[in-house]
Amino acid sequence: MKEMTPKQIVRELDSFIVGQHNAKKAVSIALRNRWRRQQVVGKLRDEIMPNNIIMIGTTGVGKTEIARRLASMANAPFIKVEASKFTEVGYVGRDVESIIRDLMDTAVSMVQRDKQEEVMEMAELLANERILDILFPDEQKDSPKVSKEIKERHARTRNRIRKKLEKGEFEDNMIDIDVPDESRIGMQIFGPMGMEDVGTNIKDLISGHLPKSTKIKKMSVAEAREVLIENEAEKLIDHDEVVRVAKEKTENNGIIFLDEIDKVVGNTGGVGPDVSREGVQRDLLPIVEGSNVNTRYGVIATDHILFIAAGAFHVSTPSDMIPELQGRFPIRVEMDKLTTKDFIKILTHPQSALIKQYTALLNAENVELQFNQTAIKAVAELASEVNSKMENIGARRLHTIMTTLLEDHLFEQPKRGNQKIKITGKVVKDSLKGIVEDSDLSRYIL
Repeated sequence: MKEMTPKQIVRELDSFIVGQHNAKKAVSIALRNRWRRQQVVGKLRDEIMPNNIIMIGTTGVGKTEIARRLASMANAPFIKVEASKFTEVGYVGRDVESIIRDLMDTAVSMVQRDKQEEVMEMAELLANERILDILFPDEQKDSPKVSKEIKERHARTRNRIRKKLEKGEFEDNMIDIDVPDESRIGMQIFGPMGMEDVGTNIKDLISGHLPKSTKIKKMSVAEAREVLIENEAEKLIDHDEVVRVAKEKTENNGIIFLDEIDKVVGNTGGVGPDVSREGVQRDLLPIVEGSNVNTRYGVIATDHILFIAAGAFHVSTPSDMIPELQGRFPIRVEMDKLTTKDFIKILTHPQSALIKQYTALLNAENVELQFNQTAIKAVAELASEVNSKMENIGARRLHTIMTTLLEDHLFEQPKRGNQKIKITGKVVKDSLKGIVEDSDLSRYIL
């Protein structure tokens, strides 16, 4: 992140997300501040806490996408959780500490993938040597009775076979290799509520003392190479180092996106379900303000994990949160409502724009999909109109309209003859006219 300034981070986010400049500005500063904290020398570094953010806005305006793209740019462990899935300890539901355990699992997977890429070249060499041993076994190579001349002849033959293997001449040959036997009866151990890792750790402990079972499987050399590369890479990776790096990434760079935070905010004075809602907030508080959480990989400190919360807040406001939790989310950003102009940009500008996606899908059938400007404008206007008449679901309305518009074309392809589909404004209006006019039908289809 050293080379990316807040302005550069915003520009990068602009290539994926339309509008929402205030939200992009807030997250870019938060991300840059992480790098700045790492440059601070001495004890002060530990005292600098992240400024957690609450994004306020309806669904489909880009809240989740901003957080997800931010984590991808920073190569940081990221997890999205829905606050409504958690209940306070004592009620039926998930324990909020499982969020940190899931984040650590994500970090371990990330680091493991990076380490695998580092050792992939060596793993491939070792895998090829194992295939060579199967194709041309030498059972007497360590025997003292074998003469030097026979050994040299054997080495020359092995080199010739190795060159043929590298050229791909044996790819379709069938060989037998040992693979882990996954057909054994699985073992499920449940820990008590709030201690999900207890069951997992017991399972790991028991399975570690059981003999590893393998079976012989016949497959082509090409298929066997993939399996053997994975096995060799696993042996080359230092798993203690993986856990150490993952722990460091989680504690210093982890990002948790708390969606639907408004669903655990009540404003009726602690009546009925609001008792449990407030309990979830109180359970979240220690994690957000900084605490130690036990995981299967050790204790994780949450002091410097960045929390980005989001919610529509239709029937409540952030000020309805318990005061202690409010104080832990000092930055509040109100998301802009999407306009027709925004929808036009969403359809065309981002790298993963909807029209580009459907063009690529039909291109797989050798069909060229073309939208003219009037068609794009018609789709955007239609999305705005339907959102204003019904529940405003933001840019997600474009997905439903585009799917309905192109349904017949996607169903009929591939077909002979016309390999070009032109979508005009007239085609859009004619295709969706009946659905838009029938409010009951549009409620279910659009």
